[in-house]
Amino acid sequence: MARATWNGLTIAESDDTVVVEGNHYFPRSALRDDVVRQSDTHTVCPWKGTASYYSLEHDGAVSKDAVWYYPEPKQAAAEIADRVAFWKDVVVEG
Repeated sequence: MARATWNGLTIAESDDTVVVEGNHYFPRSALRDDVVRQSDTHTVCPWKGTASYYSLEHDGAVSKDAVWYYPEPKQAAAEIADRVAFWKDVVVEG
C-alpha cells in the first residue's frame, strides 16, 4: 500500500499505483478532494504531454503545485491517465 502524506495528513492511499520515473502515480479517486485546490500552472513533458497541477491547502498551510497530473497524456504515457503524483513537501511511502 502506497501512502502520500503532507504535514502529517494522509492525502492519498492506494495499493494501485503506477511508478514512472521514480514517482508513484495514484488513482485520482485516492486523492482527498477536501485538501486540493486547482492551480493555473501547466508544464510540458516531451513524452507524457501537458501536466496540470493542484495545490494543497489544510489548516492554513498551503503547498503550491504539490500535485500534478496529465489530463490527456500522450499514448506513451497512457498508463498514468486519471492518476496524480506528488512532489515538494509531500512524502510518498510504499
